[in-house]
Amino acid sequence: MLPTRALRLTVPMSQPSRHPPTRREAEALVARAVDDGRLERAPAETLAAGLGEATVRDAILAGAAESKRRGKGDLVSVSRNVFIPLTNLCRDRCSYCTFAKQPDDPAAKTYTLAEVEETVAGALRAGCTEALFCLGDKPEVAYKSHREWLAARGLSTTTEYLIQACDVGFDAGILPHTNAGILSADEMEKLRKNNASLGLMLESTSPRLRDKGEAHYYCPDKDPAVRLRMHEEAGELAIPFTSGMLLGIGENDTERVDTLLAIRDLDDRHGHIQEVIVQPFHPKGDTPMRNVEAMSDALIAGWVAMARLVLGPRMNVQAPPNLTPDLLDWLLRAGVNDWGGVSPLTVDFINPEAPWPALRDLKRRTEAAGQKLVERLPVYPEHLLGKPGFFEPRVREMAMKQVGEDGWVRRDGSHGVGEAA
Repeated sequence: MLPTRALRLTVPMSQPSRHPPTRREAEALVARAVDDGRLERAPAETLAAGLGEATVRDAILAGAAESKRRGKGDLVSVSRNVFIPLTNLCRDRCSYCTFAKQPDDPAAKTYTLAEVEETVAGALRAGCTEALFCLGDKPEVAYKSHREWLAARGLSTTTEYLIQACDVGFDAGILPHTNAGILSADEMEKLRKNNASLGLMLESTSPRLRDKGEAHYYCPDKDPAVRLRMHEEAGELAIPFTSGMLLGIGENDTERVDTLLAIRDLDDRHGHIQEVIVQPFHPKGDTPMRNVEAMSDALIAGWVAMARLVLGPRMNVQAPPNLTPDLLDWLLRAGVNDWGGVSPLTVDFINPEAPWPALRDLKRRTEAAGQKLVERLPVYPEHLLGKPGFFEPRVREMAMKQVGEDGWVRRDGSHGVGEAA
């Protein structure tokens, strides 16, 4: 286990009272943030208080678009992937989740290695370059039947099985990206040997969300200190890492700002945060939060823009296109430069009610907004080309064979997304 610096959360327990800025005040704060390359806490909280005002929000979006232009030009990226939910058993019970199942649920499923191999083969035929392995947190801790299932295969943890599954994918010729919930430093170091990148949505730094009646009450793995520690250890291990913020699960504006600043601080120390996802909460039936009102489109766009301004022009800011299909043009105005993984084969198993857009339609809509869609691997060119020490040599070798000199996926002699997508 690597030594980890002490982590201290600074989130206040209540939303401080702030007056929205005028448009002129907002424009001045935004202009300074764009020129400085980042938005600091006090002006961020001031701007957040004005996100409900159209004139203030427009100033924030305009600044975010300029920041994105300075750091990313007119490029917007996407990864062609296959989604492999290795197991949907999970010891946590998030109040908004429909992914996690109990072992006696008919929908409970753990993929066999043969099923992983078959899925990857289909993905390669469809031109996918990423295998997204997603699974529940530590189901062996909660379920005897899963412990027995693992023991029958000579294993004691789900992570040991995950490593085998990633080997199946890697050996077949696809690059794994894993989001397995909380992992130890030792587990991440082992997964580094066959993964291009790892990920964990920070979601929120708010410890309030662990209180009774809040979204993460039954979720030991959603403790923000635990999630921050894994982010820190991934940085110490030099692993390209995906993080993100979940909007609308009970957090307040100050806590959202704190979450973005925490991610930025981690990247300042280690340079390992490859992308930050800004994901809106989707209320789902048959969950305790089914009647919680979803965040408005305007506020979603506003917080994407806030993420761009806080994180700066060089960070890859992602918004999943299937969760806001009517908002894509607005998100591009808000400084998004990545659509995440979009699968031509599998549904979004976390949000199965939200179908992926066809890649050709995503290309059309991106270009209609004056942007160019390019295809990436599960790791971005910045790390792949500029930080070779962040990879196991054989992983980087496989990745480099699939990209051009600019780090984007080569497809039909172009670095754009082909019409066949």
